[in-house]
Amino acid sequence: MDYKDKRDKKLDSRKSMTDTTPLLEYSYQNQRHNYYRFNSCPISSSFSMEMTTTVLPRQLRSIFLGVDVGTGSARAGLFNEDGKLLSTANSPIQIWKDGDCVEQSSTDIWLAICTVVKTACALGNVSKEEVKGLGFAATCSLVAVDSEGEPVTVSWSGDTRRNIIVWMDHRAVKQAERINASNSPVLQYCGGGVSPEMEPPKLLWVKENLQESWSMAFRWMDLSDWLTYKATGDDTRSLCTTVCKWTYLGHAHMQQINEKDSRDMEACGWDDGFWEEIGLGDLVDGHHAKIGRSVAFPGHALGSGLTLHAAKELGLMAGTPVGTALIDAHAGGVGVMESVPASDSESIVDEDAISRRMVLVCGTSTCHMAVSRTKLFIPGVWGPFWSAMVPEYWLTEGGQSATGSLLDHIIENHVASPHLANRAASRRISIFDLLSEILESMKQDEGSPFIAALTSDIHILPDFHGNRSPIADPKSKGIITGLTLDSSEKQLALLYLATVQGIAYGTRHIVEHCNANGHKIDTLLACGGLAKNRLFVQEHADIIGYPIILPRENESVLLGSAILGAVASKEYPTVREAMKAMNAAGQVVHPSKDTKVKKYHDAKYSIFRDLYEQQQRHRSLMSEALS
Repeated sequence: MDYKDKRDKKLDSRKSMTDTTPLLEYSYQNQRHNYYRFNSCPISSSFSMEMTTTVLPRQLRSIFLGVDVGTGSARAGLFNEDGKLLSTANSPIQIWKDGDCVEQSSTDIWLAICTVVKTACALGNVSKEEVKGLGFAATCSLVAVDSEGEPVTVSWSGDTRRNIIVWMDHRAVKQAERINASNSPVLQYCGGGVSPEMEPPKLLWVKENLQESWSMAFRWMDLSDWLTYKATGDDTRSLCTTVCKWTYLGHAHMQQINEKDSRDMEACGWDDGFWEEIGLGDLVDGHHAKIGRSVAFPGHALGSGLTLHAAKELGLMAGTPVGTALIDAHAGGVGVMESVPASDSESIVDEDAISRRMVLVCGTSTCHMAVSRTKLFIPGVWGPFWSAMVPEYWLTEGGQSATGSLLDHIIENHVASPHLANRAASRRISIFDLLSEILESMKQDEGSPFIAALTSDIHILPDFHGNRSPIADPKSKGIITGLTLDSSEKQLALLYLATVQGIAYGTRHIVEHCNANGHKIDTLLACGGLAKNRLFVQEHADIIGYPIILPRENESVLLGSAILGAVASKEYPTVREAMKAMNAAGQVVHPSKDTKVKKYHDAKYSIFRDLYEQQQRHRSLMSEALS
């Protein structure tokens, strides 16, 4: 069956889906039951008294492996050619936090990956011969290695294990400010300026503060690129990582998208003048050897596939195709952006329908991904990035630096949290589910017209880790108004709800800002851990006023990674074709039709916007007082 037949089969299957189709859940027990039910070896008997059995060889399936390294864990997922999840496994990874400095170990991460890949294959009863392709995704963290591939410390501690500056690390705020003062032309493709979460400020910080490490480092790599290098020995970098986090100008390759034989390209999108101007001219040496001499489109098959050594560590076949990687949020976009229900028939015939969608990748932080045929320069929003996620489309990338981590912070630092956590554990439900139950009970007891109205006196600006978009102010701080001496579980529930709403108002601000600058977004798709939180998703739908589509497979980042492996293996000719074949919609969450709900959120959104304006005035007053 070629990819066109698979696509037609996929479209036929969509016709049976409705906008109320629930999310599908897969359990290992059901997988095993169904596998042995439909794939058990037949038994044949002879006519003699003694029974004999003939075991026929099992037909090998085409399975694709996705690996995702998030902030707190490494995960692996196995998918069939239709994008259905067969099994997953995860393992925690170590993280060191010291103020603005957040660090990890590439050695620890690789060991975790080897564990989860083997575990996922065992749980899914998948042999190494069946894994036809592998893709990686990871946070946009900065990795330093020496000429032997060994870790180089990026830590004040000097600990050689700590060779990764994590994406959320904000040590380089001053370096980012200096870089942005350069007014380099490349900055217009970063929303007008780099963030301290991007790589140039972090590199400049290391050069200025850890001279020995700077001298020892032979390669500086995004974590996703380091993973593919570790797996294949191929130092080719991804257009996704270099364009989105390194100021690489991907549109220098606009004419090379049609090259079918090879999409491994000599790096011609570096702006050498930019690196010289900001004090990192030594990275230009050797045709940019330390930061990337060649780049490739996501999904391009790297090297000769898995090296013998990496294959042995992962429990896979040497030579298994490995696709050029994606940043984790961008893999989530690839794994969900074509997950539209059959009722959205225009998506099948209108190729530009994809340009009216925005993907929310909701985890520790939230990334807001939208694509367009033309480049749109949007102040305070990253991009436009050419072919950084969907080939031949310009990517706009908004974001909130603290969402899941902010909810955890609000809950864990409340005096009622330990007792609430114990109650949730005793009932074997999440603390979020218990908080939702408390809110529903409060609604009934207080006669509130709807749950959201419970927070009429509490307003939160969620910039506890700065504002990534659309204000692009890393110095912005969080604000809570409406606090009392109440320390009960009910008060914690209200703070939790108000925080969810504050995050949703931030997303509304990003969507409105993008639409005011050329986008025409009218549909949201959500994936990631927070997409499993019903209250979180419903509040976003009500506050933004657009339907939110949840994918059939909630593990969209893993699916996006697996899609890279499917393209590298030639199962599908392009990332876009693989997306259409392997994405599928689940439930659609619609905004409330109650006009009172809209009026309420419009009022709270106005207060939300005013909180930042108040903060600016307060900062100005204090700056004058201290001058």
